[in-house]
Amino acid sequence: MPLLYLGSCDASKYPNDRIEFLKPYHKDGLLVGKVTFRDDDRTKWRSFRSIEGSQVRQLQQFLIKSGFLINRMNIGVFDYATQAAVRLFQEYVRTIDEAGDKTMVPDGFVGSGTMKHVSRWISQNKVCSWGPESAVTPSKEYEDWFKLLEKAKLHYKVNPGPILRHVNKMDKTYSTRKTVDWKFDRDQIHLIGIRRNQDKAVHDRKNDDIFILLVNGQVFKFWGSTDPSVRMAGRKDEPFLVEGQHLYRFGWHKISVEKKIYRAAKPLDPNGVLVLRDWNNDDSLTPKDLDITDRNGKALGIRVNNSINIHWSGIGSTNFSAGCQVISGRSYINNQPKAIDCSKFASKSYSQLTTSSKKTKGAYNMLADLVVCYTKPGVTSLIYTLGREESLNIDANFGANYSSNALNQMTGL
Repeated sequence: MPLLYLGSCDASKYPNDRIEFLKPYHKDGLLVGKVTFRDDDRTKWRSFRSIEGSQVRQLQQFLIKSGFLINRMNIGVFDYATQAAVRLFQEYVRTIDEAGDKTMVPDGFVGSGTMKHVSRWISQNKVCSWGPESAVTPSKEYEDWFKLLEKAKLHYKVNPGPILRHVNKMDKTYSTRKTVDWKFDRDQIHLIGIRRNQDKAVHDRKNDDIFILLVNGQVFKFWGSTDPSVRMAGRKDEPFLVEGQHLYRFGWHKISVEKKIYRAAKPLDPNGVLVLRDWNNDDSLTPKDLDITDRNGKALGIRVNNSINIHWSGIGSTNFSAGCQVISGRSYINNQPKAIDCSKFASKSYSQLTTSSKKTKGAYNMLADLVVCYTKPGVTSLIYTLGREESLNIDANFGANYSSNALNQMTGL
């Protein structure tokens, strides 16, 4: 069989209008009007390629039946969702499948090695533990997270703190929700950011925060930073995303730099989300930043910002955030829960994302692929809730040490 990858399509499914076909995915920057897919791990464009027969459709049918894909729109075309589902399958074979291949790299290319495992799964009628079936019997930790989120909403409605109190009084909050509007619908995918040490003065911040992905009744954990580094921001009044709930959509980062465009989450409202800048230039986020005024005595306050994305941060050795929420590609904790090392194939930077290096964005791809594959049809947003480490003390099932323990698991590999 031929090698299948992004852009492959059964001959009968070759689109008549490629721009129209890609329009739902290419809404940002240089991607608008493109007639090719963006292979962001190889930093190149992939053309549509006709494949004889129905090999792409058969592959997709396998991915759906085995539980790696529910959001299916383009049968017969190896699109972004198919690429994501293939990588999830390859990662499952690498890390969980008892008869799997520990050396497999989840790169989204389907050759003889991957097809060998596809055939084995078909013959054994295997189904993964990440798929739709898992939503029927959610894990205890998944249930505990929703209980904590509901408790947090009740707590912060009564005890909002200076920053949330300011947000709640604003006329327009764009992609940021006021506390009373926080929602925890289980039909949507939730990402939770746990912010640590934001009030400590640090010029070059580390990737010392964690992210919790709630999907299909399961919990996955990642790490990175919710705070900007002054060096990356390029200015002293670096922007901190305000704590609370925000709506994001599938999109792209670095949309004006062709060599660097890659998948990321962007604010659902094009105006952006709310940020509080470090107005007093003490390299930290504190309520004092709300008190700083301009030369006319007007409070600088909280403002909307349209460039606060959720994106990749190399392998976590450097905080690449200028205000965005950034995810390390080096490791993650799966739903078992087990710490998973991606360092053998995780790229340190853009320069390693080439065809010859065979590097990928590692754990970051895992997060992005879970979102792409398991977002239900008709759902257009990812719900991102950002809170402080001490908020975990609201529920006895967690406690502030929860985040540091998870971080140590992932960074100690």
